[in-house]
Amino acid sequence: MRLDFTAEDQSFREQVRSFLKERLPREIRDKVLNGIELARADYVLWQRRLHDRGWGATGWPVQFGGTGWSAVQQYIFEEESAKAGAPRMIPFGIKMVAPVIIAFGSAAQQQKFLPPISSGESWWCQGYSEPGAGSDLASLRTRAVREGDHYIVNGQKTWNTLGQYADWIFCLVRTDPQAKQQSGITFLLIDMKSPGISVRPIELLDGGHEVNEVWFENVRVPVENRVGEENRGWTYAKFLLGHERTNIAGIGGAKRELARLKRIAAEERKDGRPLGEDPLFAARIARIEIDLTALEITNLRVLSAESGSRAPGPEASILKIKGTEIQQAISELMMRAAGAYALPMRREAMEAGWQGPAYAATVMGAYLNQRKLSIFGGTNEIQKNIIAKMMGL
Repeated sequence: MRLDFTAEDQSFREQVRSFLKERLPREIRDKVLNGIELARADYVLWQRRLHDRGWGATGWPVQFGGTGWSAVQQYIFEEESAKAGAPRMIPFGIKMVAPVIIAFGSAAQQQKFLPPISSGESWWCQGYSEPGAGSDLASLRTRAVREGDHYIVNGQKTWNTLGQYADWIFCLVRTDPQAKQQSGITFLLIDMKSPGISVRPIELLDGGHEVNEVWFENVRVPVENRVGEENRGWTYAKFLLGHERTNIAGIGGAKRELARLKRIAAEERKDGRPLGEDPLFAARIARIEIDLTALEITNLRVLSAESGSRAPGPEASILKIKGTEIQQAISELMMRAAGAYALPMRREAMEAGWQGPAYAATVMGAYLNQRKLSIFGGTNEIQKNIIAKMMGL
């Protein structure tokens, strides 16, 4: 694999930059670059503009509406989008359930679900974790009992991200309680407007409503919305989790936030000189930058493997571990740079009429929110076990 960019790659980069300059709304860009929360309409507007350009599904095969880009082109697009302040693609549809539908779904499911995902017409969320079934996901208890042409679903999902916006949810449900844990699970696609579904918000430390509990009470799901075979959902779930862990690494966003941290360190002063000139602080920034560069190379290797139709291997877990550690380290240094200005909560500060540095109003919320990165998608401790097992250690 080449570690430099060809003339064709550089030409593509300029094409992406030109598109972002012309089509990325300024108000959305400013929100992203300043760490301000985006609304559902912001994500949808940007997804539709990408779709109109033919870039709504960058990683999909061409026959399903994808771009046909190489791994390097996908990387360049993600990097330039993050740098420019474009919203990240909400991963649950584009990067999580869509690859499962492409790999294991029926032709009818592919025709029904994939185009609205690419166009931004349908918003998906994830129904995996349950109370008592997080890292030990195979112990989930949400039941689905088949009655004729439908499954009747009862149970609870938790830590459901942005489900308050969702049109559809992909769920793991238990269809054979007598089988061993991994063997009795089925993968269902469920309309969030179905009678019997209720979404209850979970308020986070920063006061935000990002995650939810989702309850199912005798929800009827057509059998045609089952992906693959009954009781083989664990196979599809593992495939999806590989893609999720790759995406959690957030390398493009980490590069953008690292550049922001450097700007802050150049502005803030300690003992009469810029904070960035403090040897200890500068050394911590350098350490992060070295780790991030190494992670970029690993990310390109994973993308190359995916383009060769191989599901992500232990590299996905490596990306998840290091990517989340780097993002958390950057948020911690942001807090240190802001000092006492980082104390107020974001929403409280904004409501009170913030008087401190503009960047500092959001760093506390970001720091607290990103504590979860090393937990969701499978805790980093679990990822280390996966790496050891897959490599025979």
